[in-house]
Amino acid sequence: MGTILKDMRHVQWHELRHAQGSASQVPGLLSRIAWGDSESAEDALSDLGRWIAAMSVFDATVATVPFLWELAAMETVKDRAGVLALLGTILAHGHAHHPEWARDAHLAVLAGRATAERLAGDEDPAVRAAAGELLGALGGHVCETCPPR
Repeated sequence: MGTILKDMRHVQWHELRHAQGSASQVPGLLSRIAWGDSESAEDALSDLGRWIAAMSVFDATVATVPFLWELAAMETVKDRAGVLALLGTILAHGHAHHPEWARDAHLAVLAGRATAERLAGDEDPAVRAAAGELLGALGGHVCETCPPR
């Protein structure tokens, strides 16, 4: 691991859960998104989306969001627009039995607003568009689990 994703080792992934169970595989998926070829990165991003955000968010989602922001900001990541879209998906979902997971995941996404603003001026049109869409969601985010802003 280089400087990107270096703090993943500080997360106790095996203690966290996602839609399929233990989140111990999440670091591998994040690494494939960071360094994989286009096909591998796309597959990893798809799997990660199904596990941490497709229908609900989880405690693993909360731990993953800062790394997603890190990936979105790295020009070498193959599908930064897809990473931004996943952040938007996280912001749109909750968890019926664990509202604290939804609140914490949403706050983690909201905390990356400055990165989204910077990416709204990116040279890649797909990244610009995804960042603009996410900024709209960030600005309009209101839900029952998040504190009023």
